[in-house]
Amino acid sequence: MKKKTVLELNRVTKEEFKNKEKIPLVVILDNVRSLNNVGSVFRTSDAFLVDSIYLCGITAIPPHPEIHKTALGAEDSVTWTYYEDTNVVVDKLHEEGYIIYAVEQVENSIMLTDLQLNKNNKYAVVLGNEVKGVQQTVVDKCDQSIEIPQFGTKHSLNVSVTAGLIIWDFFKLLR
Repeated sequence: MKKKTVLELNRVTKEEFKNKEKIPLVVILDNVRSLNNVGSVFRTSDAFLVDSIYLCGITAIPPHPEIHKTALGAEDSVTWTYYEDTNVVVDKLHEEGYIIYAVEQVENSIMLTDLQLNKNNKYAVVLGNEVKGVQQTVVDKCDQSIEIPQFGTKHSLNVSVTAGLIIWDFFKLLR
């Protein structure tokens, strides 16, 4: 097996990416502390055609060298907006007809393996702080919560890993 060269990957330009049809998904980062996690979410969002990202609260915004280190330019291709208050974003998206999921371990959550989506709907997922998760006030406003089944001794995943799993599943179900 021969590894592909950069030219063989047929990457699109940032302008071509902006014009590509995106999946009906926006990602909301609720007080994510790590700039590397933020960059990683940008890169995953670029890879799977996420419509946009909302950066909220203490979540850092581009341009920043630590975000760029993991985003590798995806912070320039994926549309993003900053809001101080995540609750305002959730209210705004509800008004725009989005179905909003917190990615959190809560009572009556939907396991990611059981998630079913309608391609005609618009969705948003809220990913929370590395220690505290999604704020309870935000969870309360969401339509439902998605939980990733885990079988080891730990009960959480890094937020960038969580984002990768969630975004990939949404991509598979909506593309």
